[in-house]
Amino acid sequence: MLKIFIGYDPRQAISYNVLQQSIIARSTKPCSITPLIIEQLPLKRVGLTPFTYSRFLVPYLCDYKGWALFLDADILVLDDIAKLFELADDKYAVMVSKNIDVHDGLSMKFEWASVMLFNCEKCQMLTPEFIENTKKLHDISFVENDLIGDLPREWNLLVGYDKPRDDAKLLHYTQGIPIFPETIDSDYKKDWTDIHEYMNSSVQWVTLMGNSVHAKVVNNQIMHRYKKVIAQDQKIA
Repeated sequence: MLKIFIGYDPRQAISYNVLQQSIIARSTKPCSITPLIIEQLPLKRVGLTPFTYSRFLVPYLCDYKGWALFLDADILVLDDIAKLFELADDKYAVMVSKNIDVHDGLSMKFEWASVMLFNCEKCQMLTPEFIENTKKLHDISFVENDLIGDLPREWNLLVGYDKPRDDAKLLHYTQGIPIFPETIDSDYKKDWTDIHEYMNSSVQWVTLMGNSVHAKVVNNQIMHRYKKVIAQDQKIA
């Protein structure tokens, strides 16, 4: 079971739902996906989003056992998430994509914490009290540098900052998902909207339920069992 935690922001629940759909649609292993809802957690501290700091609770929520993944909400997974877990290396406490801004060559360390693969046993310093009171967390300074592993860049492509690439496996719409007027022309827009459309889709009722005990046939038409219809001037219940 792959343990995955996603930041949840009630102001755009759509982000969480599209992301989790993109994960389960492509994963070859069962996934336990948990939204980090601040009201349900032993933490009061928030920032730009409700999960700004709660992301660091992942090892605590896993009882400091095994490997677990945190993802920002504004992400889309294009490949089997099990492949990301296969990169886990026990010599590290946490693994991140150490993004560089291709426009100026500077480190984008503030994005490191957007995708974190935690070796939970080695992150026992991340208690609720520590997270509530420690000033700097997003630079991953809670562990020594040699305990921070480097994930391949294709596992955290920053849309709008990084150059598009054919082998991208995880897209991070860090400037906003492509539904806003400001971001509607983003790279990889169709990848996100395709999953969004699928997530909100369904087959017709008769395809789904026509052969079930909940259906009946009236005048050669399949309908649900309790529907009232008029047939041959008689009411059929």
